[in-house]
Amino acid sequence: MAIQPWFSDAKLGIFIHWGIYAVDGVQESWSFYDDIVPYDRYMSQFDRFTAARYEPRDWAKLFARAGAKYAVLTSRHHDGVALWDTAHGDLNVGRDLIGGYADALREQGIKVGLYYSHSDWSHPDYASTRKPGRPPELEDNRYSEVAAEDEDLDAWERFLVYRDGQIRELTSRYKPDLLWFDGEWDRSEEQWRIPELAALIRSEVPDVVFNARMLSEGDYATPEQGAPVVPPEGPWELCLTVNDSWGHQHHDHHHKSVDQLIRYFTETIGGGGNLLLSVGPREDGTIPQEHVERLEGLGDWIAKHAEAVYGTERGLPAGHHYGPSTLSKDRRTLYLILFDAPRAEINVRGLLGGVRRITVLGSGRELAHRMTGGLHETPGVLWIEPPTGADLDPHATVLGP
Repeated sequence: MAIQPWFSDAKLGIFIHWGIYAVDGVQESWSFYDDIVPYDRYMSQFDRFTAARYEPRDWAKLFARAGAKYAVLTSRHHDGVALWDTAHGDLNVGRDLIGGYADALREQGIKVGLYYSHSDWSHPDYASTRKPGRPPELEDNRYSEVAAEDEDLDAWERFLVYRDGQIRELTSRYKPDLLWFDGEWDRSEEQWRIPELAALIRSEVPDVVFNARMLSEGDYATPEQGAPVVPPEGPWELCLTVNDSWGHQHHDHHHKSVDQLIRYFTETIGGGGNLLLSVGPREDGTIPQEHVERLEGLGDWIAKHAEAVYGTERGLPAGHHYGPSTLSKDRRTLYLILFDAPRAEINVRGLLGGVRRITVLGSGRELAHRMTGGLHETPGVLWIEPPTGADLDPHATVLGP
C-alpha cells in the first residue's frame, strides 16, 4: 500500500513525549528498565502527575506557528502508563488527555499522530526478554526466538487481548492519521501478530500511516538523532530532540540552536525526509520556553521560505551543490540552501537543462548567472552571483526562481 501523500508533503512533525516521567525528570521507561531508578520510585510519580496547566489548543497553535503539519503524542510508552482512560489494564491517568489534543490539532489543520509501544514493561502478562547487561536493541535475531521457547502462551494471549483492546480504543475514539509504534525489538513479527494488528487498525482508519516499527506493515523509515549521510530510499523521517532528551528532564539545558535546527531540517527535507522534532512538556502540560522559542524560530524561517519547503521533493545528490536543495514536484524548479555567506560565485554541477531566473527568496533580488563548459552529454557548471548584505538570511539563505 502506497503511503498517504500528506505524509511526504508534511516536512515537519512535532513529537511529544509526555508522561509521568516528567514529574521527576527521569528518562521515560528506560530509567527503571536499566536500574537507574527503582521501579517503585518511578511509579511514585504517578500520583504527582497533574496535567494542571495542559492546554492542547496552545500546543496546536504553537505547532502551527512552527510550520508543522502533523504531531505525534506518546499515548503509552514502554512503562505501560496510558494517557487516556482506557478500560484495558490498570495503569492509566484516570482521564482522557488525548481527545483534546486530537481535536485541537484538527482545528489547526494538523494531522493527528499517536505513539504506542508494542512493549509494556509493567504488564503482569508481559515477560521481559532483557538479557543482563545488554540493551535489547543490540541483540541478534535469535533473541526473540529464544524468548519464545519460554513464553507462557496463555499469558501472551492475555497480553495481546489487552493490547488489541487499547488499540481499538485509540483508533475508534481518535481516528489517528498516523500510528507511531515502538518497542518492536522485544519480539518477532509472528509473536506480535503484525498483519492482524494492521488489519484491526485499518478496519477503523483505512488510510492510517505506520512507521517502520510496524515491521512488514511499516510505511516509512525512522532514523533517530542523526541525519543520515546517505538518505534512505523512499519515505523517511528523522526523529530529533530539541535538547538531548525525549521527555522533560529538568537538568538538560543542552538545547540546539535555531541555526542547528534549520540545518537539520533542510538537510532532512533535501534528502526527501520529514523532521519529527521532539519536545518534552513538563508534568503540568506546559512546554518549556526554550522549546517554544526554538519552534517559533524554525517556524519563522519556514514561513519565509515556504515555497522551497512544501510541495517539494528530495533535491540534488551530494556533490552537485555545497548544501541541501529541494526540487519542485514537476522537477522544473530547484531551490538551493546556503548556510554561510558565500565568498565567491556559487557553483552547481550536473544540471542538464537551462536556467531562466535565479532570485533570493524573501528579498526577491535577482542574481546574475552563467553556464561554463559542457560537451555533448556532459553538463557544464552553473555559476551564480553571490548574494550579499540584506539579501542574506541570518540563518540560511535560499535561492529559487
